Amino acid sequence: MTAVTYRIRIAGPGDVEAIRNLVRAAYRDYVPRIGREPAPMAADYEQLVDAGVVRVVAQDAEDAPIVGVLVIMPMPDHLFLETIAVEPVLHGRGIGRLLMAHAEDEAYVMGLPEIRLYTNGRMTENLRWYPRLGYEETGRHHEDGFDRVYFRKQLPT
Repeated sequence: MTAVTYRIRIAGPGDVEAIRNLVRAAYRDYVPRIGREPAPMAADYEQLVDAGVVRVVAQDAEDAPIVGVLVIMPMPDHLFLETIAVEPVLHGRGIGRLLMAHAEDEAYVMGLPEIRLYTNGRMTENLRWYPRLGYEETGRHHEDGFDRVYFRKQLPT
């Protein structure tokens, strides 16, 4: 059996529709828990792609479909991870970890000492997953109608 290899790249305008579809599929199951669409489902991916802050991952093959999305925004003292989404049928295959490692690599290249993110408190899988990746919880707040749980990870210098 041949190992599947993936390639991460900066998203382009031709990726916007696939990004929207993937994010909708990845977050769809959270809607009943939260009572409304999570924020990533309503994001303006055209604008985010134009800003150069979206990364996509696909198998390293010609015309392979996008299987993961990462939205990262550099801030003065950290990299903010706004969205991570993986094609639901591919959960558990390491694509999310690959994207998280890529975010760390980008933060390092940018000279940023940490990554910050938040997730919805009702996305209980994330509350367990981020700490397994070395993230520590830094607070919980109700904002914009969402119960958000904040995390950060200090990166080695």
